[in-house]
Amino acid sequence: MATLLARHPALAACADKITDAYRILRDSIAQGGTVFVCGNGGSHADADHIIGELSKGFLLKRKLPAELVKSMSEKLGEDATDLCGRLQMGMRAMLLDAHPALSSAYANDVDPVMCYAQQLFVMGRKNDVVIGLSTSGNAENIRNVFKVAGGRGIKRILFTGNRHGKCEQYADCVIDVPESETYKIQELHLPTYHAICIMLEEYFYAGK
Repeated sequence: MATLLARHPALAACADKITDAYRILRDSIAQGGTVFVCGNGGSHADADHIIGELSKGFLLKRKLPAELVKSMSEKLGEDATDLCGRLQMGMRAMLLDAHPALSSAYANDVDPVMCYAQQLFVMGRKNDVVIGLSTSGNAENIRNVFKVAGGRGIKRILFTGNRHGKCEQYADCVIDVPESETYKIQELHLPTYHAICIMLEEYFYAGK
């Protein structure tokens, strides 16, 4: 966190909210929860970026623990040595809208602004977390997925700007970076979610 604020002083106003988001994610992951992420346009790219940082090594190698290597060796024999040497530990994370056949079918047959909500309704479980990125804070599909999450006992984290859109009322944690232009908001979202991913990686994998 100190490094983030030193490089991006404007985020000081969001420090407590960033810490809250980290704790929500940490507690969910520690209980075996899945992190779902969604956004639109550039924010969709950011959502996919977050999946990449959670699902493989970011700053750490995340080597497999000895007990897991032993278990795989008992089942796979000598093949396990090569596999375990190239696999990395990761956190359960899924990009909503990563299944184009489902998304296009649901958009065509039912309602395009309910695609994320449908996927979370089917795949999400209590104690999971959904991160929604909306620079305006008004994206209807993000609002819908947050409503479904609330009904399913899934925590909701919103990344947005300072326009205070309608999504905020449905979020458990709002990281509202102090910008109003879309590209400037996204420029602050990236170091923010990087910092959160680094903190999670350190908590779960440092020294292991």
